[in-house]
Amino acid sequence: MLDASAVTGPAAGLANDRRREDFSSNEMVEGRALYLQQSDNLSGRATYRLRVVSISRDRLVFETENISALRYRLVPLFQPGEMQSMYYLQQESPGIWCYYNITRMGKNASRLATGHDASSINRAVAFFRHWAGIPTDQEPPAAR
Repeated sequence: MLDASAVTGPAAGLANDRRREDFSSNEMVEGRALYLQQSDNLSGRATYRLRVVSISRDRLVFETENISALRYRLVPLFQPGEMQSMYYLQQESPGIWCYYNITRMGKNASRLATGHDASSINRAVAFFRHWAGIPTDQEPPAAR
């Protein structure tokens, strides 16, 4: 991941870069659509819709879906809506949190998008570290 930020709306990351502050806890309510933009060295810049499915003191469930195409250089990897993920964070006991992620790729996704296990593992670990408050540069990558 080269860069990520919250953006003001669904078209904000496409034509112009309209970054905003991170989502506040007041914005993270069930059913509300929020938008973010990510840039990475594999698929470039893309915009995603994030929707909170369930939120409580001990559980957070949210889903994301790409609303812009993901490309590797000029080659389309995923058209809008072809990359969908569900994320689950749940407190199992005091100080112990579990993280689960399910990702679905559309049937028309490019075959260039498969076979990157280390990247998927590192993204999951980075996501967990962020939510758990662990500095992301404190430990080595989970996979190389």
